[in-house]
Amino acid sequence: MRSPALRHVLTHLITPLLMCIGMGLAYMGAFVTPEPHHLPVVVVGTAPRTKVFAQTVKDTAGDKLDVRTVATRADAVRLLESRDVTGAYVPSAKAPELLVATAASDMGATAVEKVFTPVAAEQGTPLKVTDVAAPVSDDPTGQGLFFLLVAVSIGSYASVAALGAAGAALAMRVRALLALGVSAVVGGIGALLAGPVFHLAHHDLAGVWGMAWLYSAGILLVGVGLHTFLKRWTTLAMMVLFVMLNFTSSGGLFRPELQNGFFGTLHAFWNGAGFVEGARSLLYFGNDGLARNVWTLAGWLLAGLLVTALAALYERTRRPLRQTAHPGTGTGTDATPAEPASREETEAEAEADAEEEAEEEIEETVGV
Repeated sequence: MRSPALRHVLTHLITPLLMCIGMGLAYMGAFVTPEPHHLPVVVVGTAPRTKVFAQTVKDTAGDKLDVRTVATRADAVRLLESRDVTGAYVPSAKAPELLVATAASDMGATAVEKVFTPVAAEQGTPLKVTDVAAPVSDDPTGQGLFFLLVAVSIGSYASVAALGAAGAALAMRVRALLALGVSAVVGGIGALLAGPVFHLAHHDLAGVWGMAWLYSAGILLVGVGLHTFLKRWTTLAMMVLFVMLNFTSSGGLFRPELQNGFFGTLHAFWNGAGFVEGARSLLYFGNDGLARNVWTLAGWLLAGLLVTALAALYERTRRPLRQTAHPGTGTGTDATPAEPASREETEAEAEADAEEEAEEEIEETVGV
């Protein structure tokens, strides 16, 4: 290609085009066709007729449902509150009842309601639906925590562009400390949005801030460390890790039982799922499962610290090589004065600096 400027533009178009492909594959693959996959439900009762009914439901649903029986309604409520099941059906000739927990997943509750409403209709009785863990009135669908995740994520990975590119001249330990400070601010913004602004959290706002800080710090440290190795490709890597794979596996819109096996598997250990499920545990389910989700976020934070440590080591090993390549830039009595650069060399260096600055500007723009 004869035009260097055109080649430069086309090279930078690779990133947004790959983002377009990746976002389409991730979002459409995760959200377009939600179907139950081994959705866990229980039927309440110990009578032989109840067990036969449960087996019939299981045989009819196939792989879509995992059906078992429990002895009492209280047992079913405990399973719902621990999010071990998505729905519980209480058979009755006069008033059958379906127990759900929409705070865990509004979509999951809708899915089990679609399963058992026809069952009750066959008996000629209306189905009573009881919500044992409803979200707050300010967040009737319970999906506000997912959009809080989106806001905190954008604040985190967009800050990576500034810290990585604009702060490249700073020592890695300074960038790491800035990342921790920025993550505290991002977590604070998240807490303000969840509390005073949109009232998603009616209590334990400090806990929401703590989890938002852990989540944001993990993203920022991973990103700042990766920037040392990936440079302008860091934005694409961050989008893959913390948007394409993260939002889709968080369980904020669809629980893993309503997704394919890939995203359902990621839900078990990805940081977005740790934040969303941890916030649900804190706000709606009496801290049940909170420790495991906090450990998930802590694990990502430790991974970020490891990446930044490796980046710091890499930068220290590269520094002597750069000084050797440009001996005239040294300091002290042994430094050799640099020879005056030719006009061509000066123009080449200026062009290279301008290109690098343009790459950093594009990276920041795309990142935001």
